[in-house]
Amino acid sequence: MTSVLHAVWKKSRRCESGHCVEIADLAVAVGIRDSVTPQQHLIISPESFRIFVDGVKSGEFDRV
Repeated sequence: MTSVLHAVWKKSRRCESGHCVEIADLAVAVGIRDSVTPQQHLIISPESFRIFVDGVKSGEFDRV
């Protein structure tokens, strides 16, 4: 697995404020962090990340 310390973190192209979620491909996992507090991060499986992204795309997390 790629070290979180040496990971390449990417922000969405839609990020305009600088306060964004960043994603890193860690080979066998996916890293997720807030750009404001990069020292804190989550590591999840690629499958969990895919399920999350599918939920975002389908509006599952939209506020009502």
